[in-house]
Amino acid sequence: MGGAVGKSGSPRKVSIPETKLEAKMVEAMQQRASEGSAMKSFNSIILKFPKIDESLRNCKAIFEQFDEDANGAIDHEELQKSFHKLEITFTEEEINDLFEACDINAYMGMQFNEFIVLLCLVYLLKDDPTALRTKSRMGMPKLEATFETLVDAFVFLDKNKDGYVSKSEMVQAINETTSGERSSGRIAMKRFEEMDWDKNGMVNFKEFLFAFTRWVGIDEMEDEEDE
Repeated sequence: MGGAVGKSGSPRKVSIPETKLEAKMVEAMQQRASEGSAMKSFNSIILKFPKIDESLRNCKAIFEQFDEDANGAIDHEELQKSFHKLEITFTEEEINDLFEACDINAYMGMQFNEFIVLLCLVYLLKDDPTALRTKSRMGMPKLEATFETLVDAFVFLDKNKDGYVSKSEMVQAINETTSGERSSGRIAMKRFEEMDWDKNGMVNFKEFLFAFTRWVGIDEMEDEEDE
């Protein structure tokens, strides 16, 4: 089976990265996929939800540290300062790309769930010459383990190791878990639609992360605090 051919033999949609950041993200994920995944089923990912949820919520302290004006969002200047504090060396263009990529709702700054996605992307790119490990500077070694689990989960779903998850790959992952139960197709479609927010038929790691923050209820936590 070729890389651009789906399970049924028909050509699969190939997504072209829109930005340099996405290209790096896809390349890094392809590299990780070549190493394989420890995940054995979609259920094994679901079982990790509580630990991942707890770890991500602990990021709130980091978020509040960088949100200097305490307005509930990190603006571009605050993001630059936070990178400086963490000794993460990104160019101005890369910081702009990260900010624009994660500030998906175009608010006046980065919300908490968007900040989590940004930290995980920095973790993924940490082996890039422009990025450093964040673990020691954040003082939260558990956070790195959580990000590693999220990377591993995406690799498990990315069956053909091209850096994206397609609809057919999601169906395959769910079917492996549910042993062909009648509802498995509907579950896979629902999960895929929740991830594919730009509706292009392919899910990159950033889209997967945003869906994950919703699955574990990080968005709901934000709404509660707003009330």
